[in-house]
Amino acid sequence: MLESLTIQNVALIQKARLDFSDGLNVLSGETGAGKSVILDSIDFVLGAKADKNMIRYGAEECFVRAEFRLSANRAVIEILDELEIESDDLLVITRRLTKDGKGGSKINGCAVTSAMLKRITSRLVDVHGQSEHFFLLKENHQLALIDNMLGDALVKNKNALEQLLKIRQEINGQLAVLGGDEGERSRRLDILQYQIDEITHAALKAGEEEELLSRREILSHAEKILELLNIARGSLAADGSSLDCLNRAKRALSSLTRFGDEYSGLADRIENAIAEIADVADTVEELENGLDLDPKESDRIENRLDQIKLLKKKYGGSVDNVLSFLNQAKKEYDLLSTSSEKMETLKTRLAHTEQEIFTLCTAITDLRRAAAIGFAERVTKELKTLNISAAQFQVEFSEYSKNDVSHANADGLDKIRFLFSANAGEPLKELGKIASGGEMSRFMLAVKTQLRALYGIGTYVFDEIDSGISGTTARIVGEKFASISRDTQVIAVSHLAQIAAFADRQFYIEKLEESGKTFTHIHAVEGEERTREIARLAGGETGEYALKHSDQLLKNAQIYKNSL
Repeated sequence: MLESLTIQNVALIQKARLDFSDGLNVLSGETGAGKSVILDSIDFVLGAKADKNMIRYGAEECFVRAEFRLSANRAVIEILDELEIESDDLLVITRRLTKDGKGGSKINGCAVTSAMLKRITSRLVDVHGQSEHFFLLKENHQLALIDNMLGDALVKNKNALEQLLKIRQEINGQLAVLGGDEGERSRRLDILQYQIDEITHAALKAGEEEELLSRREILSHAEKILELLNIARGSLAADGSSLDCLNRAKRALSSLTRFGDEYSGLADRIENAIAEIADVADTVEELENGLDLDPKESDRIENRLDQIKLLKKKYGGSVDNVLSFLNQAKKEYDLLSTSSEKMETLKTRLAHTEQEIFTLCTAITDLRRAAAIGFAERVTKELKTLNISAAQFQVEFSEYSKNDVSHANADGLDKIRFLFSANAGEPLKELGKIASGGEMSRFMLAVKTQLRALYGIGTYVFDEIDSGISGTTARIVGEKFASISRDTQVIAVSHLAQIAAFADRQFYIEKLEESGKTFTHIHAVEGEERTREIARLAGGETGEYALKHSDQLLKNAQIYKNSL
């Protein structure tokens, strides 16, 4: 349950703290006083999308703090343990937002992301606004509501369905690879054969392109290369070249060997140098003689490079990619060439899988129908207690057959509609065609009453769910609130005295002007002050008879609560 709420610099609220009862809490006050700001603050701290326009004019940031008593909320405790957030029975959530749009949220002092915050708060509080019925107007939301009631009974079947759908997808994928029908497969084989032939005839080799580019570079500078090789060979081996000089040096040093070993060593070194230079000269001569300047070779190289470039453009960015494409194309060709038998096997598997899908969808539908019938009966009973004596509520299932199995998804094949009629003799209609806001409000209250035990949520927030009702119906709604609040905390905005009288704690919200500025002031009303507020809600009068009437409303409400 929500124990307290601290609000700072939100709209007209400079600073306020609300300490809630664990039963029914009612927020009342004049229109525009700021009741919705309190609910906006609750939404904000729960993780709703932040809007910097909510920051009080002149302030740099807004801040909201909510303290929750967890009690036996195992779902929240397990999530906190998973997120490694320490907690005892008290859970403190804070959130702030600055004027530049920055902000942050913390749970028990630990910074959390928006997703982490919502994951926890969705198990703490359920907020019902004046337009929440629009949520239930969507058929997929209606289906999700029924599924949530089924819980683990449905999870096993839906998990099995998910696996079957994956198998169906894989089979269809394999069938697509095999070419689908005979005509499509034949066309694919023709394309593959052309691609295989084109690449095979090209006879590509790894590293060939690099060799060709290197050879092209040499041929484009052949004359310069020959000129330089000629100069090098002449310098090394021609008359008067380095070899002649070295030979003369060798002969001179050889004549000195009889004068000492050092001269012999020099002669040996010169001889080694002569051998190395001679080898270099021979190599230069070989390179010079081997340089073919055939102009046709350049044309052959350019043509081959163009061919490789075209293949790379069509089948990959490199020769390796083209060769890889060739291998894959051959494998696909072999597969398609022998696919008839495989296709028959896959089609048999697909038919068997789709039969299993249909059987499972039917089982899921049966579970949903049973849950929907019970749910509709309970909601109808609740509606009758809410002074809609002729209420009819029904969950309509669209029919489907095995021919529809190809459209099955993770939710099965079901399409449902919530149908409702508030008046005797009137046909059941879709929720979106219900005209009365009061009827819709009571319908939502009946649904909430039935779902509160399902989700294990400790706090319900209602924003003017009493819209469009009055008189006896208002008293009945108040009784329903009182009944719900025996085991689930309720925080409700109300303009009706009949409902406010049932509150275990009532807050009065008003706008005040101080020093030329407007503030929203919030305080709990008790005793005579509460009697006057109930009188104001009843008709605005605070005279003797109005106060007696207000006092009687409070007494009657207390008698009813004591009887629960």
